[in-house]
Amino acid sequence: MAESPFPDVRWGSESSFLREPAAAFAATRPGSWVIRKLAGVDRRLLERSGGRFTILGPIAAPVVLLTTTGRKSGKPRTSPLLCYREGTRLYVVGSNFGQHTHPAWSANLIAEPRATVTIGGKAIPVTATLLTEPERTRIYREFDAMARVYGVYENRTDRNMRVFALTAT
Repeated sequence: MAESPFPDVRWGSESSFLREPAAAFAATRPGSWVIRKLAGVDRRLLERSGGRFTILGPIAAPVVLLTTTGRKSGKPRTSPLLCYREGTRLYVVGSNFGQHTHPAWSANLIAEPRATVTIGGKAIPVTATLLTEPERTRIYREFDAMARVYGVYENRTDRNMRVFALTAT
């Protein structure tokens, strides 16, 4: 199997005593609100550290900075996102914390699938592919197993969460 072009860089520990309480809090509506409000701070921390540090770091959350092209503005738009790595691909989910609308970055990827992820100090050009069933559900379940909030997000809305595979180009 080919080596992944995406470094597996995290700080903190998956066995941290903070991991379970943080996941439980994130699954609540107030927790989702707090994380959504901190996304801008997290984006700046990730940008300044080249994708090395995140506010979710102490719980070893795998986070990337995804930079898309705004479908209306044509300008770069950057979002910090949890990611799941499998083989030579990264995956991201457009959960938007279970809100009733898809996140803007997901519509940007549909309009222009070329983007960049920054992880571990490395900016990597990628091409995004919107997953279809049954792969979409399989990868979504991997996210839920990893973070335990995605099942809660899924139950907050009637929309089908968009899941993208990111392949280095």
